[in-house]
Amino acid sequence: MVRNATALLLVLTLAAASPFGQTPIKLPKNSYTPAQDVELGRKAAAEARKQYAVIDDPVIARYLTRLGDRLVAVAPRELNQPVYEYSFTPLNVKAINAFALPGGPMFVNRGMFEAAKEEGEVVGVMAHELSHVLLRHGTANASKARNPWLQLGQLAGIIGGAVVGGTAGGVISQGSQFGLGTILLKYSRDFEKQADLLGAQMMARAGYDPRALARMFETIEKESKGGGSPQWMNSHPNPGNRTAYITKEAGQLASGPPPDTSDFPGAKEAFAKIPGGASSAKRNESAASETPGAIGVPGRPVPAPSSQFRSVGVNGVFQATVPANWTGIESPDSIKFVPPNAFGPLNGETVFTHGVEFGVARSGSRDLREATSAWITAVRQDNPDIRVAGDQRTLPLSQRTAMATPLSNPSPLGGDEWMTVYTTFLADGSLFYYLTLVPAREAPDYDLAFERITRTLRLTDAP
Repeated sequence: MVRNATALLLVLTLAAASPFGQTPIKLPKNSYTPAQDVELGRKAAAEARKQYAVIDDPVIARYLTRLGDRLVAVAPRELNQPVYEYSFTPLNVKAINAFALPGGPMFVNRGMFEAAKEEGEVVGVMAHELSHVLLRHGTANASKARNPWLQLGQLAGIIGGAVVGGTAGGVISQGSQFGLGTILLKYSRDFEKQADLLGAQMMARAGYDPRALARMFETIEKESKGGGSPQWMNSHPNPGNRTAYITKEAGQLASGPPPDTSDFPGAKEAFAKIPGGASSAKRNESAASETPGAIGVPGRPVPAPSSQFRSVGVNGVFQATVPANWTGIESPDSIKFVPPNAFGPLNGETVFTHGVEFGVARSGSRDLREATSAWITAVRQDNPDIRVAGDQRTLPLSQRTAMATPLSNPSPLGGDEWMTVYTTFLADGSLFYYLTLVPAREAPDYDLAFERITRTLRLTDAP
């Protein structure tokens, strides 16, 4: 039975009955119900299992589930909703990473086990991820996003991500895991600290030393700085002083009976016997050539824009026309329209090579030039090869003042790709952007299509 929504907005003091002084943790505001968390997580998990190389080994599966069940058993009762559907899935991916989806599904890369020196380090990461589920951080993000795409009730169906230029993460890519990453899997530093502390508390109850969590974070950060495993840090920013506050928390906690960790070496050995292991989370290589979610097969020739156009848009945001042979792909903050063979997996990453994207980003400034510069800077943090390729200019766009910024970037197809980003403000102060993207050598073939899309673009947000 779903708990009363009002009660979920109250401050929950997890240590109320504890004499050991564990840190109280506030449950963030959330406009979703636990049942909706489960629905989102179930749909996203089904897509994740299609996209990622799942390890089908009964020894590993039983071991990982046993660790997960041990943590669920000590989760705070007031947070552990009866509707949750927990699952613990190992992935054949070398990167040190793990993620959990709303409502309970958790995925753990083999790289996490390979990097861990003891069972407690893996359990610590799983406890951290379980804490995101229990504190409902994913849908808390969605609740505060105030995003027109999310207000349309489309969140459950948004799974497809894309990477401009083939690099990982970034504003354009909509997250490092898949399309839901930006909203459901990318957390603030406050949420990260909450997950650290609750994770440490559950570890202690399960009989583990919470300091093992701090040691694993140190390993992850060290690998990230060396370029070996950036995915975790992209979606789990370091709140600062992580080792210090986890160690302090550990000193305030009473530990349960020590668990039997004798199966850990066998589990590591089972992982080591499995062939391969992708260098990053990507679609299973055994999938068909036209991967679900892809638009054709990237790398094959991309047809020219159709001379026929069709109307597209998002209610309350924009309307425009695009070539009739272009397909729409939604993600939490944007929608792309791409021709055949211009979106999907290529060389281990999901790429977006031709087409347009319309999106919304938060803005901390009401100065358009300043807001545009901040957005481009954010994009370049995760796509460092992007360069401003000419002078910015102001122009009218849907009867508003807009700014056009030319950019260039290495194309995953070879050579350079050219982008033009158009930015203006929506009535609520959000930054609306519209970008065109094409390999430089094909730009003349797309000039007329891009010009017509720009000319027909109308913003429809209420003033």
